[in-house]
Amino acid sequence: MAIVLSIQHLPKMTLNPIAVLNEPRKTRVPYELKQGQSRVFHQLPSGLNIEVIVQKSVKEKNPDSRKGPPLVFVHGSYHSAWCWAEHWLPFFSNSGFDCFALSLLGQGESDTPSGTVAGSLQTHAGDVADFIERNLSLPPVLLGHSFGGLIIQYYLAKMRNELHYEMQNLYPKLTGAALICSVPPSGNSGLVWRYLFSKPIAAFKVTRSLAAKAFQTSLSLCRETFFSATMEDNSVLRYQELMKESSRVPLFDLRKLNESLPVPKMTDCSTEILVLGAKDDFIVDAEGLNETGRFYNVKPICIEGVAHDMMLDSSWGEGANVILSWLNGLNR
Repeated sequence: MAIVLSIQHLPKMTLNPIAVLNEPRKTRVPYELKQGQSRVFHQLPSGLNIEVIVQKSVKEKNPDSRKGPPLVFVHGSYHSAWCWAEHWLPFFSNSGFDCFALSLLGQGESDTPSGTVAGSLQTHAGDVADFIERNLSLPPVLLGHSFGGLIIQYYLAKMRNELHYEMQNLYPKLTGAALICSVPPSGNSGLVWRYLFSKPIAAFKVTRSLAAKAFQTSLSLCRETFFSATMEDNSVLRYQELMKESSRVPLFDLRKLNESLPVPKMTDCSTEILVLGAKDDFIVDAEGLNETGRFYNVKPICIEGVAHDMMLDSSWGEGANVILSWLNGLNR
């Protein structure tokens, strides 16, 4: 009998390293965890379980060290929790943060709901909120990549400000949110149209790579879509194999998603927002990055020499250090 481990009923912020034993793997190319990481499952109200890769702060053994807010990471399409576990979970746990990388439903080792897609903007954001509400005692920082950033934008819009705290709030308060190479508030349709008119060859490549999933079979197209030109072949090949297995069903019905956009404005203006982009991003262009910055009234930061998968790219430390500097500013 398969053993499903859930963190739902554990006291908040007392997650212990738990190995998942005898649990049938949903992915044919399993991601092997690094030292200090554990894989647990959070049970949603629906009864479905989502995968969580956990790496606690290494500073928690030192009572004199100041620990930052917990960090909750949300991936985008064709990815799952492993994409954060590769570099950024070790980096931020070593910097004093408890880290939790979620796999959305239908992705990674999470359960797959019935239907042809994993969910909607609303249901994915609600699953993130449920995890936070049931497991974290301190307001976390949400970090979302690509479509994961759009999910966080919806979460921000659903949070109540302090004037409405007497109302039931299903979306717990955040310390901050980092939108990393995020799909902008209006969705990806504007990106597609701009590419069609200004870079038709790039538009064809993006469509072939993502919509037709050609990145799964072409090493060169996978590199061009997600990574820098300097990324070594063996690394691209490894991540390509993991991405092939990361998504059993699409995150969204894109037609219904675009009909629901743009996301509403957030009402809790006390939440700190970081908008972070990559100069060599093949998916989200400069106007998409600037649109997100304007929406939240913040100046976006664009990092040179980094591609769309900032957390996996050969220069992954560039983005990590910018985020760390921003996080340290939140703690002052």
